[in-house]
Amino acid sequence: MKKAVLYINQFFGQIGGEEQAGIAPEIHEGQVGPAMQFAKDLDAEITHTIICGDNYMGTNTEAAVSEILGMLEGKEIDLFLAGPAFQAGRYGVACGTICKAVKEKFNIPVVTSMNVENPGVEMFKKDMYIMQGGNIAAKMRKDVTAMVKVANKLLNGEPVGSADEEGYFARGIRRQTWLADGKPASERMIDMLVKKLNGEPFQTELPIPKIDRVPIAPAVKDLKKARIALVTTGGIVPVDNPDHIQSASATRWGRYDISNVDALKGGEYKTIHAGFDPAAADADPNVITPIDALKVLEKEGFYGSLHP
Repeated sequence: MKKAVLYINQFFGQIGGEEQAGIAPEIHEGQVGPAMQFAKDLDAEITHTIICGDNYMGTNTEAAVSEILGMLEGKEIDLFLAGPAFQAGRYGVACGTICKAVKEKFNIPVVTSMNVENPGVEMFKKDMYIMQGGNIAAKMRKDVTAMVKVANKLLNGEPVGSADEEGYFARGIRRQTWLADGKPASERMIDMLVKKLNGEPFQTELPIPKIDRVPIAPAVKDLKKARIALVTTGGIVPVDNPDHIQSASATRWGRYDISNVDALKGGEYKTIHAGFDPAAADADPNVITPIDALKVLEKEGFYGSLHP
């Protein structure tokens, strides 16, 4: 029977939450956490589960990848799985990072899953099959099923369909295919044209990728006359979080008076962001929102004024 290995983070590896996000990679024989769900329908035996803390992979990437590749050296592996990572940014980037490294080192197929909002999608979708996953862990069973469907095709040498057919993020690869109905291109083109003229939905055979480009703002000509407003997505709020901003997928924002503040103090301000270890930000909120440095620069006349 073919062999597979699964990569998961410290939470799904049942080691702990944020307090264990700094753990170095560990390899366990057999199935841990989600591996048991994969094993139900996967056409391979999951022989090992690798667990690594999200922070460790994020801050010691080169070492973490090297350690994991070393753990896999000499083992029989036909497939490498990672995740699902849902909307968890650090986890998604970790899954993409290790999948790419394993694919390049051992030349085996890799499959992972992320939500469309996960930054790992844009970073790695051209390098591997990333299934379009849910945003929360409650979608685990559905996401695992989608991963297994594509993984089994890869294991068995079966052709993997298009992104729309299989549910993975488009990889930008164009491939010639033979249509079962044998309809020539001229007829297909006329069919599309008629639908377009009639305002009916149709699917082009040559989709043009959308490039998300934001125009660059013109340079500030004279900083000494400029008023600077500070905006952060780091979740820094007064310690009681008066606007009840959510720690993930926030739907609201807050605006706070800093006119009489020379620096943000721990205990008075904190972060409610769930996407990174809050310890440093809670101890000194200025590492996320540098009010202290901006106030000093304002007094030195480096720029005009700081918005209150």
